[in-house]
Amino acid sequence: METWNGTDFKEFRLLGFYELPHMQLPLFVTFLLIYFMALSGNTTIITVICTESQLHTPMYFFLCNLSFLDLTLISTVLPKLLHICLTGDQTITFLGCITQMYVFVICIASEYCLLAVMAFDRYVAICHPLRYSTFMSFSLCACLALVSWLCVILDTSIYPALLTQHKFCKSNVINHLFCDLKPLLKLSCSNTQSIELVIQVLGILLGFIPLVFIIISYIFITSAILNIRSNKGKHKAFSTCSSHVTVVILFFGIILGMYMRHKSAYSIEQDKVFSVLYAFCIPTLNPVIYSLRNENVKVALRALVKKIQR
Repeated sequence: METWNGTDFKEFRLLGFYELPHMQLPLFVTFLLIYFMALSGNTTIITVICTESQLHTPMYFFLCNLSFLDLTLISTVLPKLLHICLTGDQTITFLGCITQMYVFVICIASEYCLLAVMAFDRYVAICHPLRYSTFMSFSLCACLALVSWLCVILDTSIYPALLTQHKFCKSNVINHLFCDLKPLLKLSCSNTQSIELVIQVLGILLGFIPLVFIIISYIFITSAILNIRSNKGKHKAFSTCSSHVTVVILFFGIILGMYMRHKSAYSIEQDKVFSVLYAFCIPTLNPVIYSLRNENVKVALRALVKKIQR
């Protein structure tokens, strides 16, 4: 069998849903609809936040970043799958595969960090409301977002650096929907201990720690809300957090459900289903959750529609 490495720029084969040959066209239509919904939903959120001055607050600044992340995530992995479903062409270059994997990892890890930053924003808003406007300045918000992005980009850059040093001799067939770390490592005939250790360390730094931070933040937030005397005040405080909590439960629940499975329950088919949920469905559902559960976004959206109609 032929052996190659990253410098040869050989091709991989992404199988996609090869086990469903008669469903390729329905899958193409379904994923195209999902892609259109994700593009239109997240673009609308970004446009509304940028154009409506009443949404120029820290919470919506971070929401705008989240929508941009979702757009980048789904646009990184879904177009190639659509191409496979429509044409049957499963080939992807080594460089294209590594690039797709790297951008995908950046988006997932950045979403972890951004959700933690948004939890901090809600903590300051509810637990220290009198200092919120002065403490959560635009410079601090921009700094938090920038640090989240830079930390993830710099930390995860070790993945493509290590992968390009690996030799892939077992097969060039990736039985997955897109290029991900684990499917790529399965094809490597080099020693993968170093990169597996890096995956575990960065998983703790960029995944587990943000989750713990979110949980601690909401313990303080819940305690502060329960101390509010009026039911109206409690309801208003809970409503400002409900969208974020829903997204956190959805995102972390799917990711943890995927990686916390027992090895005996592992299957490639399950991996593909989980991948559809967190790579395609979450970027599509996030703008829906924030628009349906947030009165300010709905008011701003109606105002933007009126401006367009005029």
